[in-house]
Amino acid sequence: MAWLLLVVSGFMETAWAISLEKSHGFSRLVPSILFAVFLALSMAGLGLALRTIPVGTGYAVWVGIGAVGTALIGMIWLGESTTLPRILCLVLIIAGVVGLKIFH
Repeated sequence: MAWLLLVVSGFMETAWAISLEKSHGFSRLVPSILFAVFLALSMAGLGLALRTIPVGTGYAVWVGIGAVGTALIGMIWLGESTTLPRILCLVLIIAGVVGLKIFH
């Protein structure tokens, strides 16, 4: 259950990062509110997951999911560049996250 909570919290990290970008420096109300909600949910989930999962592993997995998710959304929906080196770097992050779970 802790791992599922950690993964969901990682997706919430992606959501707050995108909301932060869409808030345009907290000048837009709805994305700013969404940022705060997703941030609180993400942190709460991470905190609960870390009751069972070691902090180094849990934090790295959480950040990895958030980073990959945010980068993919940026490439797919926000018009950021999609190049082979960027995709390879994301694959390396995913491999590291999977490795941390396997060797936990």
